[in-house]
Amino acid sequence: MSRIVHGVLVGLLVAGSALAGIGSAHAQPLPPACTYSLSPPQVVHTDGTARVTATVSFVGCTGPFRPAMSVACVHLAGPGSQGQCTQARGPGAAQVYFEPYQPGATYIAGGRGCGKVFEDALEPNCQMLGPVNVTL
Repeated sequence: MSRIVHGVLVGLLVAGSALAGIGSAHAQPLPPACTYSLSPPQVVHTDGTARVTATVSFVGCTGPFRPAMSVACVHLAGPGSQGQCTQARGPGAAQVYFEPYQPGATYIAGGRGCGKVFEDALEPNCQMLGPVNVTL
């Protein structure tokens, strides 16, 4: 009888130790399936007009993933400021243009790049990019 009690106690002790270890382990988030880069906001002159631009560019994918889309956004820092976003499909770069340019203002760029395995994937694996703040 004491062997059974001893076995049960040892089993409970081992199970309790395992559960305590689970609580202390820190799970690392999985890296994105596809990698993208975000350029900082910069001023460009197109058609005689100064604009602020930022670009999300495709870098590469792992495993069976392929690039699905990229989104680039720029907005003026401050409460209630409206921004501009643009989107590109596949490996194409998403380049956004924001105007009017205000010298000395702080602009914030952000975006995301997404990869997928299946063409009809409802929720692609996305990498969030930014924010990147620059006073121009």
